[in-house]
Amino acid sequence: MPAPLFHTIAGLPIPRGMVWADEFGWSRVQKALEYSMTGAALIDVGVRLAGRPITLQGEVEAGWIKRGALVALQALAEANPEGEHLLVLADGRTFNVQFAPVELPIEAKPVARPELPIESYPYVATVRLIEI
Repeated sequence: MPAPLFHTIAGLPIPRGMVWADEFGWSRVQKALEYSMTGAALIDVGVRLAGRPITLQGEVEAGWIKRGALVALQALAEANPEGEHLLVLADGRTFNVQFAPVELPIEAKPVARPELPIESYPYVATVRLIEI
């Protein structure tokens, strides 16, 4: 059985060519090192329960997304900014996510400079999510 052509967020298709750019840039384990007055190392260790970034990113050469899909994603992000959505990656992994609490959770540029882009016009995009 071939792999799906899309990831999905709340059922909206995202091209599988948009890769998870920061998949290995985060760790659940967080450590802090301080030294006591006697010079002993004090290591504080904790495990994060949520907040893992999931950034889906296209490139100029691959992972283009259609304008219509971007409009739908933008509407989803703005309709309920704190909403929980199911992300299903094309490889079958699933995550409960929300759009990242940044100024621009969705950024996109057209592949060229169309005067009047139609819904099927391709864009290079970045979609910033966090696991909750």
